[in-house]
Amino acid sequence: MPELPDVSVYVEAVRSRVAGHTLIRAVVKSPFLLRTADPPLSATHLKAVHDVRRLGKQIAIGVAGDLWLVLHLKIAGRLHWSSSAPKQGGRNLLAAFEFDNGWLWLTEASTQRRASLHVVKGEAGLQSLSAGGVEPLETGLAAFAAALRATNHTLKRSLTDPHIFSGIGNAYSDEILHRAQLSPIAMTQKLTEQEIERLYEATRSTLVEWTDRIRAESGEGFPEKVTAFRPEMAVHGRYGQPCPRCGAKVQRIRYASNETNYCAHCQTGDRLLADRAFSRLLHEDWPRTLDELEAVRQSKRNDG
Repeated sequence: MPELPDVSVYVEAVRSRVAGHTLIRAVVKSPFLLRTADPPLSATHLKAVHDVRRLGKQIAIGVAGDLWLVLHLKIAGRLHWSSSAPKQGGRNLLAAFEFDNGWLWLTEASTQRRASLHVVKGEAGLQSLSAGGVEPLETGLAAFAAALRATNHTLKRSLTDPHIFSGIGNAYSDEILHRAQLSPIAMTQKLTEQEIERLYEATRSTLVEWTDRIRAESGEGFPEKVTAFRPEMAVHGRYGQPCPRCGAKVQRIRYASNETNYCAHCQTGDRLLADRAFSRLLHEDWPRTLDELEAVRQSKRNDG
């Protein structure tokens, strides 16, 4: 799912192309995309664009009449820009927005059709779509700590909860926690002041660094390589590969369709975190440390 860095660069790219231009029409190809009926989508037609902003992981396009089109890309939604119209028969095409200077269109490479479009009126309507989490790049340490300690959850859950922090998801939470050298299952209300400050700095530096990277990668073009898996990442999507800090193999916790990647040496004091599926299967045979895991692997190599 595109997170704060990706969405921020999308917003910049869309704003630079459509601000001050007129939205001629919006064509929705998927009946599952549009989630609102009042105001109607047609009310945004032939209206000048006055703003484009990020709302959590959503992209909000403001047009005259105090109307907003709010796009949530979810996991597989992606935006594209061209001076010509997209092929209307494309299987992944969900919506196309014609402006007086080009076309913005939305595709989704998934059959589940999770992406959404809302049309709302005014700032109140826009904020009704916000989960309310604090903006990690716009808040100070004290407010960050207060949000973190308001509930007692694991760090992974808190960082990815949009009601607590805005714009952070599975990928960048892994990177943030690795940079902060904190366990994804550490409980928020048990963190020390020093650990919270380390997390705060890691959150800001990770999000700024990756926003800059993605912006530089796109250059003057439209961002077309939006992905949650990048080879330059430290741990996310790098299970079994060496940690760039210490060289130990990156570990993972798998649950449902998600997984958390972490370095046991850097983040958990060499302790392996239980993977629900395999720990349930192995019970007491589940290795607890990196040394035990290496012993299991060595035993398998010897048996082979």
